[in-house]
Amino acid sequence: MAATTQADDFQQTPTRLYSLDALRGFDMFWIMGAEEIFSNLAKATNWPVFNTIANQLTHPAWNGFHLYDLIFPLFLFMAGVSTPFSVGRELEKGKSRNQLLLRVIKRGLILVILGIIYNNGLNIKPITEIRFASVLGRIGLAYMFANIIYLYSTERFQIFCFWFFIIGYWLVLKFTSAPGFQAGDLTMQGNFASFVDRSLLPGRLYLGIHDPEGLFSTIPAISTGLLGILTGITLKKTTLSQVTKVFRLIIVGIIFLVLAQIWNLDFPINKNLWTSSFVLNVGGLSLLLMALFYYIIDVLGYKKWAFFFKVIGMNSILIYMSGKFIDWEYTTKGLFNWLFQLIGDPYNLVVGAICYVMIKWLFMYILYQKKIFLRV
Repeated sequence: MAATTQADDFQQTPTRLYSLDALRGFDMFWIMGAEEIFSNLAKATNWPVFNTIANQLTHPAWNGFHLYDLIFPLFLFMAGVSTPFSVGRELEKGKSRNQLLLRVIKRGLILVILGIIYNNGLNIKPITEIRFASVLGRIGLAYMFANIIYLYSTERFQIFCFWFFIIGYWLVLKFTSAPGFQAGDLTMQGNFASFVDRSLLPGRLYLGIHDPEGLFSTIPAISTGLLGILTGITLKKTTLSQVTKVFRLIIVGIIFLVLAQIWNLDFPINKNLWTSSFVLNVGGLSLLLMALFYYIIDVLGYKKWAFFFKVIGMNSILIYMSGKFIDWEYTTKGLFNWLFQLIGDPYNLVVGAICYVMIKWLFMYILYQKKIFLRV
């Protein structure tokens, strides 16, 4: 049932956005096994529509963009959106910036540590075999620096920093390179960001000579976090109507998508390097998705359909980490192998992928009912 409040009413600042939890769950849904559903459907049917979707749920080798590339930056964007509702609320309650600074740094470092554990497990290894860069590590560092900027600056300065980081990153990569390569070389071997990571990061890099979650390319990722923070500030404002907020997100999102394609001509959209055009491209898509979820859920009040995703979104880091400690495939086969045998090839793989996701969701639903959430 839709909410009774009119869409253009001015409302008091919410303490938590249902739409944000739902969008976070929607994002995590694709990496907790949903991509395998469509991959197996494509193999089973060979239908063009499923082949197209399955292709979009992969990463390009280097330059280019598939929708699967959005999952990681969208999660970082949403971490930023939550900042004005969490850190900002604590400021309003009277906590000092220095107190919150310690909390922000602590959270960032915990995510870095969790990322190292995710990469390497709880195993003792030589440093040369440990991969230190990680998805959670990048989220932790980018979140930390974006939040520090938020704590000690105005909204206008945050906008300045957003552009400063991505323009500065573009100029550095455009006029530098790895030794022995021409300035502006953006190949895996020749780009300056990968060279810095090879020189400074201990342990091993994911691709030997390059790490997609490397240290230097975390700089433009701070802008992704800042864009989320600026979005959260907009959604929190009581001086704007809800519909005005939605329109602002849509307009800026479209502008970013256009700018991304223009910048792509000189600085290719590339997730591996987190290029500035990539920041604008995923930023535009993130803004449009946030606007859509916010309008449907928080403005119109249609929430029931999103409960499935909210359950995932409330425990997103837990379900992400669980794959390293719980053999979900073993559990799925143990419970449903009889069903897979009845169905037979090739659709047993499709049903298997659906059951795999369902088992994970039921696990999170039990935790949700018991109000057990992994907070960092």
